[in-house]
Amino acid sequence: MVIGLDEQLDVPGPLKRLNVEPYDRVRIIKGHTTYEGLLMPKTEILGDEYVMIKMDNGYNIGFKLSEVKVELVSKRQAPRFEDRELLVLKAGLPKVKVLGTGGTIASKVEYKTGAVYPSLSAEDLYESVPELSEIAIVSTRTLFNIFSEDMRPEHWSVIAKAIAEEVVKEDVSGVVVAHGTDTMGYTAAALSFALQQLPVPVVLVGAQRSSDRPSSDAALNMLGAVLIASRAPFAEVVVVMHESISDESLVVIRGTKVRKCHTSRRDAFKPVNDAPLARVLKGRELVVLAKDLKPRSEDRKSLKVQASFDSRAALIKAYPGIPPEAIEWPIHAGYKGVVIEGTGLGHAPSYVFPSIKRLIDHGLVVAMTSQCIWGRVNMNVYRTGVELLRMGVVPCEDMLPETALVKLMWCLANAKDEEEVKRLMTTNIAGEINPRTEYRGIFGE
Repeated sequence: MVIGLDEQLDVPGPLKRLNVEPYDRVRIIKGHTTYEGLLMPKTEILGDEYVMIKMDNGYNIGFKLSEVKVELVSKRQAPRFEDRELLVLKAGLPKVKVLGTGGTIASKVEYKTGAVYPSLSAEDLYESVPELSEIAIVSTRTLFNIFSEDMRPEHWSVIAKAIAEEVVKEDVSGVVVAHGTDTMGYTAAALSFALQQLPVPVVLVGAQRSSDRPSSDAALNMLGAVLIASRAPFAEVVVVMHESISDESLVVIRGTKVRKCHTSRRDAFKPVNDAPLARVLKGRELVVLAKDLKPRSEDRKSLKVQASFDSRAALIKAYPGIPPEAIEWPIHAGYKGVVIEGTGLGHAPSYVFPSIKRLIDHGLVVAMTSQCIWGRVNMNVYRTGVELLRMGVVPCEDMLPETALVKLMWCLANAKDEEEVKRLMTTNIAGEINPRTEYRGIFGE
């Protein structure tokens, strides 16, 4: 089987006399300024009047053809791939499974129309990221194709079981989960608790910008994810995304300590109350930064899967003027636990204390986190915190509120009673609790 680039890709008409094709390297001269990059296929929207190139920093830039001079620098090397099984035998490359769940990363642009449609096959990946052929033998499996905001705990269970199946039965070197970015942190936390004693890395990856947009991060993010899955010396659940707005490096973040901190920037994902585990330079070079990481293991049967989650847990944000009924509704809804995203060191308005006490009296586990981004809960400093502790509120140390919610769902489904739930909530299971918290500025600034 030979896989080539899409024959339908085209370039603006005026460029055809230069014998240039999509993804050739070209030089654009406008006035006294020169730009260089890969020629992007034309779209119906831009037509023949404009040319667009992808520069080395990852950004796309467009020009009106009548205002520039275009020169061919070098022809692209069209990737050709033999049957994957032959590649395994010939090259001895590690095997990586990519599981698709939806999101921008699992979509493809049709350059004739500019439309984006779901597409996640090995052929698509090798075509869009030809460097993958030098790193791993990639195969794909689509579990479902949904927006990440539609992800539910039952989807986490499906993903966890699918990962376990690939790791144990298919003997892969690692698993990549292609996921929408909006709730990727929740899924990363869920998999961190559901998959115990992992023998290989599990890497969640997404894209902030689809392949039809300038500065798409999809290809480089996928390249880095496959590199981590196939070659990282550690075996943990991690998220791999851009470290900065340029294509210089990707950052590897523990699955229980990651948050999407910006709506659209390519470097939206940051470690919170934790340091990055590793860095990927230019999608090629792996630099391990953290110590005491869980190492890879050859013992596939040691993997323990606890993929059940009880969705009867709520996350409630404390705010000035919050009414008592906003605290008590989980009682009437038949819920079993609540995570309060408190203020400061773990506080809530004192006038809702009777409502919190009512939750506990009805058998609900109530846990406290902070809505501050950095730092940890310390409910022994002020009287209000001490009162909440005496009621039975469980302090969640430096856990992210969303991680605490996912962990509570997991504990409710896997613990034998309320006391074990409370004990597990204060036990570090997957790196969600650090004994010491250091401040790290936003976006590295």
